[in-house]
Amino acid sequence: MKIHTNIENFVANKPVVTIGTFDGLHLGHQKVLSRLIDFARQRNGESVVFTFYPHPRLITAPGETNLRLLTTLEEKKKLFARSGIDHLIIFPFTKEFSQLTYSEFVEQILVNKMHTHCLVVGYDHRFGKNREGGFEYLQGCAAKFGFEIEKLEVLLVDESHVSSTRIRKALEEGKIEQANKFLGYRFTLQGTVVEGQRVGRKLGFPTANIEASDPNKLIPGYGVYAVEVLVAGKEYKGMLNIGSRPTFNKNADNRSIEVHIFDFSGDIYNQEITLIFVGKIRNEHKFSGVEALTEQLKKDKVAALKVLSDEAI
Repeated sequence: MKIHTNIENFVANKPVVTIGTFDGLHLGHQKVLSRLIDFARQRNGESVVFTFYPHPRLITAPGETNLRLLTTLEEKKKLFARSGIDHLIIFPFTKEFSQLTYSEFVEQILVNKMHTHCLVVGYDHRFGKNREGGFEYLQGCAAKFGFEIEKLEVLLVDESHVSSTRIRKALEEGKIEQANKFLGYRFTLQGTVVEGQRVGRKLGFPTANIEASDPNKLIPGYGVYAVEVLVAGKEYKGMLNIGSRPTFNKNADNRSIEVHIFDFSGDIYNQEITLIFVGKIRNEHKFSGVEALTEQLKKDKVAALKVLSDEAI
């Protein structure tokens, strides 16, 4: 897969193109990419994904503070590479670009710069200034500029419509298994280990405090989770607590992220680690004292190991 950050010298053979933010690159997106690749092969062309950075809402609504992303740019690149597409265009989303009408976008970029041969869009595709570029409008553009257009229908999983919005809601509610089913892979969160209050160490359950690598990355709802943890390329099992931290931190919604890594010792301050969410163990709640908390943590470890061993079967 070739990655492009501008299209001034973009060259592809009979480009078959799809457009979108693709947050999460979930099963619905994966269906679009699979058909994109099929269409490209049928036409002896090359598959092209046109996406944006930063997320359009960060530019069009700069005062907004509630944007939560399923995937960071780096995570998205890895997922796109895994899909097998030929070209990934990460186009700089600016205020000026946001003012383009759909007609201008199609003519100036898709036709004049990229020489699009075929455009593949999802069932709910809307793009351009005021989201005017729906499928019917695009059909007129295709006829005018001489490219093909293909529309894909909605993907259902367990009779539910797969969407980034549904996945965000599931994660916020701690429904990890449902979110992972819709994603088609396990939700991950990358971050750096930062100094904490070292309370867990005193209880016999030392934790690494995590600061997410992207302040807009969605943090799942409060509670205790079974996770896999990647540290320096090695995979460990662990349990993770997401809570509230009254003091300022850089995580979305000011949430604290603390992970206890099983069978691990070592200084990992300032190192980047990856958390892979497998399942939720319980909700967060207060305890009467240190002894009650310690007993609960022992139970949590047993529950986490069961979830993680069941996942491996």
